[in-house]
Amino acid sequence: MGYAEACEYGNTKALSLRPERKVPKPISLKVIPEGSRLNGTSLIAGFHGIGATGYWTVKFLITELKAQRKCFIDYEYAPAVASQLDGRIATPYEIYVAGDLSMLKAEVSPVRERENEFYRQLADWIMGSGVKEVALVGGLDEALRNDESRYKIAMTSAYAASGGLTSEPIFEEDRMIVGPVASLLNTFEMHSFPALAVLAYSNTERVDPRAAASAVEFLSKKYGFVANTGPLIKGAEVIESELKMIEEKEKRPAGSVYS
Repeated sequence: MGYAEACEYGNTKALSLRPERKVPKPISLKVIPEGSRLNGTSLIAGFHGIGATGYWTVKFLITELKAQRKCFIDYEYAPAVASQLDGRIATPYEIYVAGDLSMLKAEVSPVRERENEFYRQLADWIMGSGVKEVALVGGLDEALRNDESRYKIAMTSAYAASGGLTSEPIFEEDRMIVGPVASLLNTFEMHSFPALAVLAYSNTERVDPRAAASAVEFLSKKYGFVANTGPLIKGAEVIESELKMIEEKEKRPAGSVYS
């Protein structure tokens, strides 16, 4: 091997021993207006999951508490959807504020291959937004109910260390939480951030306003606001009545002339 070849080989070997330079991962999520803060508020967040419990809880509270839209969460890979609400466009992810409460309304779920990225970046922004704690809302398969409670509570170590909710029914250790609530709880736990989840027992095959009412009642007790859950109960009764009519119709003899 000649001198030039030896130098080239030596340089290559030296380069391979240098520590790998870490390239910062691009952030796909930003908040508009830029610099928006939620200082001192408790954030309530719910998503589309079992019974759509989280989504309907937040949507109901925004109306019930007359919350005002504060900012938008702009995610590069959000589904291309929009809707109309109160005479203006409702974007996929928005933050509302009412007094010392802030609420995250998620109209749609992020595309599946980007779910983990979205919820991790969302958690990072929440933890830096000035929020003092987070209350997540989700549904829990009613087939798993083993007592008279209408919901279960899960919480991060940081929340438990601050006093927790010892008088509330705690989520069992042999159960598993999945979906957005799990992703956010995991991130908050790893960063020692105070967060809890109220998981209301819900029907797994349809929207369940009764589960949302249970979550609202817990949140109103915890945060000291008044909420009339009558509309949610009424909605549940309407759905249950319609399902009963369909069930009775299906039980009729096939040759019946009545419809």
